[in-house]
Amino acid sequence: MKQLRHISLSILLFFLLRDYKLVEGATFNFVNNCGGPVWPGILSNAGSAKLETTGFQLPPGGSRTIVAPTGWSGRFWGRTGCSFDSSGRGSCSTGDCGSNQVECNGAGANPPATLAEFTLASGPSTQDFYDVSLVDGYNLPIMVQPSGSCMATGCTVDLNQKCPAELRVSNGDACKSACEAFNKPEYCCSGAYGNPNTCKPTMYSQLFKSACPRSYSYAYDDPTSTFTCTGGANYIVTFCPGSTSPSSSQKSARDSSTSSTSTPQFSGGITSSGPGNNNDDSNTSNNNGVMLQDNSWLASLATGDSASAPTKRPKYPLLLAFSFSLVLLL
Repeated sequence: MKQLRHISLSILLFFLLRDYKLVEGATFNFVNNCGGPVWPGILSNAGSAKLETTGFQLPPGGSRTIVAPTGWSGRFWGRTGCSFDSSGRGSCSTGDCGSNQVECNGAGANPPATLAEFTLASGPSTQDFYDVSLVDGYNLPIMVQPSGSCMATGCTVDLNQKCPAELRVSNGDACKSACEAFNKPEYCCSGAYGNPNTCKPTMYSQLFKSACPRSYSYAYDDPTSTFTCTGGANYIVTFCPGSTSPSSSQKSARDSSTSSTSTPQFSGGITSSGPGNNNDDSNTSNNNGVMLQDNSWLASLATGDSASAPTKRPKYPLLLAFSFSLVLLL
């Protein structure tokens, strides 16, 4: 009888550890292909764990890995034109978080800034959600590449070269959203325009969408802008993917642990497979990505509000299985 209990316990632990590996979170590998340094910023959504850093320097050709726990949600972006003194205090010309430090310490990016947004799965049967958003404007090309067969997304073209004069910041290093530039409800999807039935694409959001078909162009963008991947995927977040890389000559008082890395190419802003720039409301899906219908949730994801995210499953299977294992030993 005792031997049978040990066999049962061994089998239970095998399946327990196998499932636990599937929900251990995600590894984000940040890669800088730009001609100058980039200072990634990190903001965890309300209720999500704070990661090991909220901001760091990434030199040209460098990379750094950050681990996020199961169920984490938040956003990443790149800051440019940064200058920090010997005490680590300073600011950035684009994407600045207002902390006056390399670390953003819980503050988000000042628009305009290109955002990479994530909501990680809470269990083996749930999914990651991810997108690249231009809702807050654009400052850098960004590509998000999941592991496995899940779809890459991003905005890989230099929108600063295509930015209308009325959206362009004074130094030409970033491109505002129409909401930021004009502060009108029809551009901000606010007031009477605060729902997907009344807030429609504008010529400005369509300009962003045509250049970057997979990116989120305004608050109620079409469902093809948000992608899903089975929980357990890891991600490469690349600044300036491709051959054209903005250059800069900023300085920083803080160095990060980095290494050289190569990045797969993602040309033309979109690959030939998967959802592109269509406004089809059909509810099709496959194993690599899914076209979502809930535009109200997509809008909350685009603005970093995790309160409307799909309900997460309990995070306690390990504790329950361990308790059951103890019962078997008694």
